[in-house]
Amino acid sequence: TEVGYVGRDVDSMVRDLLETSIRLVKQEKIEEVENRASELAQERILDCMLPLPKKKTKAPRGPFDFLLGNASEAEEPDENFEARLMDINQKREIFKQKLLRMELEEEIIEIEVEERNTSFLEIISGSGVEEMGVNLQDMFGNLVPKTKKKRRVKVEEARKIFTAEEAQRLIDMDEVYRIAINKAENDGIIFLDEIDKIAGRENSYGPDVSRGGVQRDILPIVEGSTVVTKYGPIKTDHILFIAAGAFHVSKPSDLIPELQGRFPIRVELSALTKDDFVRILSEPDNSLVRQYEALMETEGVKLEFQQDGIETIAEIAADLNARHQNIGARRLHTVLEKVLEDLAFHA
Repeated sequence: TEVGYVGRDVDSMVRDLLETSIRLVKQEKIEEVENRASELAQERILDCMLPLPKKKTKAPRGPFDFLLGNASEAEEPDENFEARLMDINQKREIFKQKLLRMELEEEIIEIEVEERNTSFLEIISGSGVEEMGVNLQDMFGNLVPKTKKKRRVKVEEARKIFTAEEAQRLIDMDEVYRIAINKAENDGIIFLDEIDKIAGRENSYGPDVSRGGVQRDILPIVEGSTVVTKYGPIKTDHILFIAAGAFHVSKPSDLIPELQGRFPIRVELSALTKDDFVRILSEPDNSLVRQYEALMETEGVKLEFQQDGIETIAEIAADLNARHQNIGARRLHTVLEKVLEDLAFHA
């Protein structure tokens, strides 16, 4: 939508694309260091269960130690330290083997985690400040020291928390941002759905007046421009833009000429036929037919669709689309809901 109306700046779709790219690259990097992060997490769990003893050293005595009450600090060196250390290490090795065999997953341990409070800056940066491409959280977040809090969790949960923290430390975020920007610029696809909703009409007043403004805002991004983000500038020259719309009220020629010129390849999709509907109901792993079978199974009802039944449902859906408004594959949901209405009620 146009700035000043409801919604955000059109540049935000490029920022969203970059955020997605960063998530993908970060996930790849985390998978690369997962084994090492898991080992470090295991060491931290052992530290929580059996912390290593600290060696006591003989503190130098000053002339006023006795008066200041520091006499206790001036103890003799711990002669049994080596023996205690060896004993702890043996116990740690036993615990380590148990951790590897997943035998201690249900044990409760106390861990320290960084407390993360949502700041006022994060709340406002979701809409207004983000458009400036400035990350205020990075600017001011470091001024407030991160506090740690203690939590009592199961070893299983502690393993996940520590692995995530260690993986975050092992990956180089600057490299992640660099790769992500490159991927977004060269492999990015932005799909503009319902483009027909901003097709302008002559002599329009009221809410419709913004349609032309939105189209003009989209022009530079589609053509190729540089959008400033908090991770660095991103060029849209090689991003693939695909626009789609029903165009049942307006037509593509109602868009402003400049925008039409930036979408040179046009494809008109044909309506879905009965055969298409049969495939949609039969082939996908999570097809509507399988969803309804699973839904009824939770109520103890075994539901089974015969092939001729699926074909009849497909035929009815195609007929309704032809006689009424064509709403595509969504018509199948309407038909199935009607067919199973009584069965679902009694179940």
